[in-house]
Amino acid sequence: MRNRILAVAAIIGVIGAPIAAQAQSDITTGAARGNTVVITESDGIGPDRRPAFREYVIREKVPTFTIPDRVVVGGVLPEAGITYYDVPQTYGQTTYRYTVVNGQTVLVEPRTRRIVQVVD
Repeated sequence: MRNRILAVAAIIGVIGAPIAAQAQSDITTGAARGNTVVITESDGIGPDRRPAFREYVIREKVPTFTIPDRVVVGGVLPEAGITYYDVPQTYGQTTYRYTVVNGQTVLVEPRTRRIVQVVD
């Protein structure tokens, strides 16, 4: 009986460890889960260029796409139904594309469709 109790305690301890580790690996602003992508100001739209970039997006009348999920850094956008646009060099040299989702302008890694920056 004692061995069974120790075995159950060992199993609970092993099962509990990954759960705790998983809870600590939640999405962090500025980083995307998976192949970690950290956005620096040289990669994304810098704070000094964001107001002009938002005005550009409005002037271009970029349509907003609606998704049921929250728009957060690290979130992945649907494969179909969303159009992505090149970021003009005026706003920084970047390999990312932009789109508007749920009324928010986001930069997206084109290959994975992962949100790397919410331009606020």
